[in-house]
Amino acid sequence: MKFLFLILFSLSLAITSFSQNSWYKGNLHTHSYWSDGDEFPEMIMSWYKSHGYNFVALSDHNILAEGEKWIKVTHSKIYEDGFKAYVDKFGNEVTYKTDSGRFHVKLKTYTEYKPLFEDSKFLIIRSEEITDKFQGKPIHMNATNVVKFIPPQGGTSAADVIQRNIDAVLQQRKETGIPMFPHINHPNFYYSISVQDMISLHGERFFEVYNGHFMVNNYGDSLHPGTEQMWDMINLAYLKKGQSLMYGLATDDSHNYHQFGSAFSNAGRGWVMVKAEALTPEALIKAMEEGDFYASTGVELSELRVEKKTISIKVKAESGIDYQIHFIGANKKDSQVRELEVISGTQGSFTLSPDHLYVRAKITCSKLKANPFHDGEYEAAWTQPVKGN
Repeated sequence: MKFLFLILFSLSLAITSFSQNSWYKGNLHTHSYWSDGDEFPEMIMSWYKSHGYNFVALSDHNILAEGEKWIKVTHSKIYEDGFKAYVDKFGNEVTYKTDSGRFHVKLKTYTEYKPLFEDSKFLIIRSEEITDKFQGKPIHMNATNVVKFIPPQGGTSAADVIQRNIDAVLQQRKETGIPMFPHINHPNFYYSISVQDMISLHGERFFEVYNGHFMVNNYGDSLHPGTEQMWDMINLAYLKKGQSLMYGLATDDSHNYHQFGSAFSNAGRGWVMVKAEALTPEALIKAMEEGDFYASTGVELSELRVEKKTISIKVKAESGIDYQIHFIGANKKDSQVRELEVISGTQGSFTLSPDHLYVRAKITCSKLKANPFHDGEYEAAWTQPVKGN
């Protein structure tokens, strides 16, 4: 009896622990003055923290925020006013000098600005956007929770460039024992990365189904599929090869913090909501690799559960807004991705049968997105694909 009690007690602790997992909001693609962003890291972190984010990855191009770097503030009222706002907010912590009427500012490193913001509700993750190319076309990939700088690896084709950079991230993970992951950025940026390039890869689990940069062509064009269509094409191919499913991220890719609109890359356009045991890089990465997250451009879920091949969704609804839950997937018989069911309303569920290859959900609504990357964009959310039996 005592032994049975201990077993039941242990199970109750496990269930309690699982039920205590929390949702954390984060952006995994952000730029600052360390590369081609137009704001100081502290101002960026302050914005995200004050807007309800729990974690941010500052992912500048081919650089980590370490060592000494000075920037010269652009001779423009917008940027000079931005610098003055920075000084007003952080005062004596700002190191700068003037030369010929121009402000020269020493940037804070990751280890310097990180403790200014981190607490039990906010985390900063060291990241890098590995910025490579092939035949002049940009090929970019983020390394999240990277420990050491990874230079672009180059290669003999677009797919080879991507694979070499994936391998470099995974090799560092193996060598350090620190959880980290690569993700493919904006494949339709200059249409540099094709579906076939991504289908050929091994070891990649994430890509950006939505990116808030105004030049990334999320919806594709008459000659190129949009990123959501690419996502399904990739997963059909991966399942045929016995590979793990690809998961979809939404990110800001923010660069511009002083000018706003669809001609700029602004903060607050796309993010992930991760259900994790704790607000740590290790817990967040573990949850994401298990598919315990969704991507969003505004729609928030109050419930997302996957139990016994049943996907259950409940939207945290806003008054006066109409919602639809689209269950999208493929059957084994024809391997064609299609809309399997549409539910008008704020909650619904879908149970996978043995005939399903995989199913995911997209939640759409009638609310236009504030400051969209593309005019006429409505808020949405995407859950991760669930594999069939």
